[in-house]
Amino acid sequence: MIETTLCSLSSRQINISIFLLLITVRSAVSRPPEITCGLGVHVGSAGTNSTCMEGNWGGFLEKNCCGSVFQSYLSTLGQRANRTGLIFLQASEQTSCLESIRIVEDDVFSCGIQKLTSGGGGCSDFSVADVTDKLGDELKSLNEHCDLAGSDAVWNDSCSSCVNSWRKIDATPVLSNSETPDIETDVCRFALLISLISTRIDDKPYVQRVYKCLKDQKNDSGSWILIIAIVVITLTIATKIVSRRCRRSGSTVKRNAFQDLRLKESPCRKFLFKEVYSATDNLNDRNLIGEGTAGKVYKGKLSNNQEVAIKHIVNDGHVETVIREIMNLYHVKHPNLVALLGCCIEEDECFLVYELCPNGNLSEWIFGRGRFLPWIQRLKIAIDSARGLWFLHTYSEGCIVHRDIKPTNILLGENFDAKLSDFGLSKVIDLDESNTSSEVRGTFGYVDPEYQSDHHVNSSGDVYSFGIVLLQILSGKKVINMNLRKPMPLDKMAKSLASGGSILEFADPKLEGEYSAEAFGITFSMALSCISLKHQRPSMELVVAKLEEAFEISKMAKASTPFLTPCRSPS
Repeated sequence: MIETTLCSLSSRQINISIFLLLITVRSAVSRPPEITCGLGVHVGSAGTNSTCMEGNWGGFLEKNCCGSVFQSYLSTLGQRANRTGLIFLQASEQTSCLESIRIVEDDVFSCGIQKLTSGGGGCSDFSVADVTDKLGDELKSLNEHCDLAGSDAVWNDSCSSCVNSWRKIDATPVLSNSETPDIETDVCRFALLISLISTRIDDKPYVQRVYKCLKDQKNDSGSWILIIAIVVITLTIATKIVSRRCRRSGSTVKRNAFQDLRLKESPCRKFLFKEVYSATDNLNDRNLIGEGTAGKVYKGKLSNNQEVAIKHIVNDGHVETVIREIMNLYHVKHPNLVALLGCCIEEDECFLVYELCPNGNLSEWIFGRGRFLPWIQRLKIAIDSARGLWFLHTYSEGCIVHRDIKPTNILLGENFDAKLSDFGLSKVIDLDESNTSSEVRGTFGYVDPEYQSDHHVNSSGDVYSFGIVLLQILSGKKVINMNLRKPMPLDKMAKSLASGGSILEFADPKLEGEYSAEAFGITFSMALSCISLKHQRPSMELVVAKLEEAFEISKMAKASTPFLTPCRSPS
C-alpha cells in the first residue's frame, strides 16, 4: 500500500512528504503545497500541523504548532532580503502569502505571523540598509553572540548568549508612541534577524542553528530528534528505492513544468538519465560540492573520464532559470565563462552539466578560513572576470547582462583562471536597444541602486556589481562589515577612505603589505568608478585595460618583492 502510494508521487513530492509520514499516515498522501508569495521566492512547507514541538519564539507565535511553517517563512523573507534589501511584505502580499500556506484544518492566520507586515511604521518599514544604519550596534551584537559553533557544552553557552542578545535588543529610538510597544519591539527583533540571515543565506546550517536556538530554549527533545533523524534516513532510502522501481516499471509520473520544455529545438547536448546518475554515483552526498535555491551541485565523472559539475534542479519553479541557462549560455563560449556542456530532462527531473572548476569559487578564497590569495593572483582573477563581462556586453547578437555578479558566481579553474557562472538571471538586450525593463533581480549589496529605482536593465548594472566585487578582492571584506563598532556597507567605507584617509587602510590584512601600492591605487580608483553614478561608469573594456596596467606594474614590483602563491586550505 505504501509503495503504491509513493509510486504515485514525484521524487520531489516524496521528499517533501517524508517528515509528514512520521506524524500521520494521512499526511503521506497529502502533498504540502509549495508557498509562493508572489515575489519569485518558493518555500516548501512542512505544515503548520506537522509538529507541535517547534517552539513559539518567546511567545511571539500564538501556537507552538506554527513553528515549522514560521521557520520556512523567515527563510523566505531572508532570501528576499538577500535579493532586494527589503524585509517585510506589504499587507496585500502578506495576505496572499498566508492564504497559500493554509494547510489541512489548521488556520495559519491564527499563528500571529501577520504581525510581521510592513506599513505600520518603525521597523516594519525598514530595509536591510535601514537596519544597518539605525540599529547597527544591535545587529553587530546579534551577529557576535549567535555564532553557535562547537561542542554541546559550547553550544549551550553560545545559545544562551544568543538568546540574551536577542532579548536585550533595544529598539526604543525607532519605536512609535503606539499602544503595542511589545509587538513593535518584536518586529524590530525579527527585522534584525532577517537582516542577519540575508547576509548568510547560503550558510543553511548556520541559519538552522540560529532558528533552533531562538525558537525555544528547551533542550529536552534531543532523544526525540534523534529518533526522527533515524526514521527520516530510513524513509529516505526506502522512497528512493521505490521511486527507482516506479521508474523502471513504467509508472506514470505526474507531468510538471520541466517536461513542458521544448528542448528538442535547442542545440544543447542531451545527456541520458542513467549517464547523470552514473557520473555522480547516484547523486551520492560525497560528491556534493554546492547548494543553492534551485538545487544541488555534484561533482561527477563522465564515461570518457571528463570531470564535470552537475546541477540538479529540484524546484520546477526555476524552469525560467533553466531556459536562460540553456539559451543564453550554451551558444556563448569564452575562456572566462563556465562552459555549459549539456542537459538532461527526463520525467520530473532536470540536470545541467558544466565543466568542472576544481578550485571552487572566489568567495571561498576571499572569506574562507585557512585560504589565501596573493595580490598578483587577485589581480589576475579580477582581469579574467572583467574580460568575461566585456565579452558578454559586446556579444555580436546582443548585449548579455549577467545581473548577478558576485564572488560566489566567479569560479576558479585548475590554474585559478576565473570563469563567470550562473546565468539564471541574465538578460539579452537587442542590438537596437540600450536597455530593457525588468523586475529587480540580483543579490543584496551587489545590485545597482539606480536599477532598483528605474528597473532599467543594461550593462552598467553589471559594472556596478563588478565594482563591489573588486572592492572585496582588495579588502577581503563582505558587503556589510560587521566588525566595525557600527556596521557599514563596503562601498561607503571605500568612499569615506577616498575622501579623507589612506586608501591603503582598505587593503586586506591577509596581504601583509605584499602588493604594489601604485597598482593598489589604480585598482581602488577603478572600483570606485564602477560604483559611481550610472553615466560616469567605465565600460568593461576600459576596466580591463586599467587592471592590466595594474597587473604589469605588479609584475615589475614582483622582481624586488616576491609574491606568494595560493595556499590551499588544510584538508
